[in-house]
Amino acid sequence: MIAFIVRRFVGAIALLLVISAVTFSIFFLLPRLAGTTSNDLAARFSGKAPTPETIQAVKERFGFDEPIAVQYAEFIKAIVAGDTYDTGTEKIDCPAPCFGYSFRTNTSVTEQLVDRIPVTMSLVVGAAVLWLAIGVSIGVLSALRRGSFFDRAAMMVALAGVSLPIFFTGLLSLTFVVHSWGLLPPVNYVGFLDNPFSWASNLILPWVTLAFLYAAMYARMTRAGMLETLNEDYIRTARAKGLKENKVITKHALRATLTPLLTLFGLDIGLLLGGAVLTEQTFSLKGLGRLALDGVIGSDLPVVLGVVMVAAVFIVIANLVVDILYGVVDPRVRHS
Repeated sequence: MIAFIVRRFVGAIALLLVISAVTFSIFFLLPRLAGTTSNDLAARFSGKAPTPETIQAVKERFGFDEPIAVQYAEFIKAIVAGDTYDTGTEKIDCPAPCFGYSFRTNTSVTEQLVDRIPVTMSLVVGAAVLWLAIGVSIGVLSALRRGSFFDRAAMMVALAGVSLPIFFTGLLSLTFVVHSWGLLPPVNYVGFLDNPFSWASNLILPWVTLAFLYAAMYARMTRAGMLETLNEDYIRTARAKGLKENKVITKHALRATLTPLLTLFGLDIGLLLGGAVLTEQTFSLKGLGRLALDGVIGSDLPVVLGVVMVAAVFIVIANLVVDILYGVVDPRVRHS
């Protein structure tokens, strides 16, 4: 098992290097190939309406006149060992991992990422617990009661959950639950350590809204997997041996259904941790998705680059955890 984890970890590191090279090429190499000058590229990293002095400072700081290989080496060096940025009036230290400096807000990208990550993680983790518990439970019950009223009603609601966009259900829930009925307070993020009760009460509505979409997908996928597994020979053999039905369902049928669910869960968690843009925008949550959107609108490319890199890290880590869980759920994976 240790060797299996080490192999997956080394593969994850190699994948992160490839992603960093591709991401860097998109932001720095492709514009050069398209004919963009170093001054134009520096202007894109200087925010809106930059002065000539700011453009020159950014060009010198990022080394836009240097060969692309040198720029990439400096980029990786800043992430691994940190860097120092000269704004013209002061020098600012950016400890590792340093994802750049925003001349538009005069703050390091790392500081902005650290400030926004707790919001996104709070949103995603809470919603993930809900959609896993609800989606898998409904999927299993629907498979066991195939063709019943519960099955038909659950799949109808699941179809609605998959079809309705998050900004529609989010605005609908805000209109009725918060403003019309007053059941919950307006969404205003509070840190968990500051006030755990306020943290949870302010995130209940975003959790439920986001979980509604994903629970619907997981319910449909769990139902399909369970129906296929319940027709397998080893399930009939387990029942013929006299095993209790709950053990047949949980230990044999559900365990075989977990593999595709783990794959889907790893992708969903990784993508959402990189920024749940629509949900954060709908509920005015200042997370990574909102930060990326503000960076795009404000032409703050260092922020966009930093969010992309952090999102890639989250996706790779999520898939690494899924690979390890594969080895726990299915021992055959560890020896392949």
